[in-house]
Amino acid sequence: MTVRLTSPGQGETFASGPVRFRILEDGGGVEGRFGVAECVLGPGWPGPPQHVHRKHDETFYVVSGAVRFTSRSDELLAVAGSLVTAPIGDPHTFGNPDPDAPATVLCSVTPERYLGYFRDLADLRPGPDGVLVPAEVLEIMARYATEPYRP
Repeated sequence: MTVRLTSPGQGETFASGPVRFRILEDGGGVEGRFGVAECVLGPGWPGPPQHVHRKHDETFYVVSGAVRFTSRSDELLAVAGSLVTAPIGDPHTFGNPDPDAPATVLCSVTPERYLGYFRDLADLRPGPDGVLVPAEVLEIMARYATEPYRP
């Protein structure tokens, strides 16, 4: 293995509804142990349905703006400089509560396989409200050992 650099403007980029993704580490440099994506959440984006991962951990570092995280019925607002960890088995969702400005997070997934979920989202078309249809999102989540949270 060698040390790798992903410079500004590099990395795989794509959009899914009001979210833009840039894959910074696809797992190739670390034998698939983890992956990292930069996610720019559009203003007011409500986020995916609350869900539970069964085979990977997810960590979010808020780079700019603020992101609302929900786990079960608990909510927290993570501002720039905050780190939020969603371990295997913990229900969660996140969204951008600011209707006027985007928010940016770095999302790491361990192992990297879940980056495929982000890529698959790019194939979906937003509904009339501009966001992805939750049932279609949940279908893709199921491919990646992720299920909806049902209290």
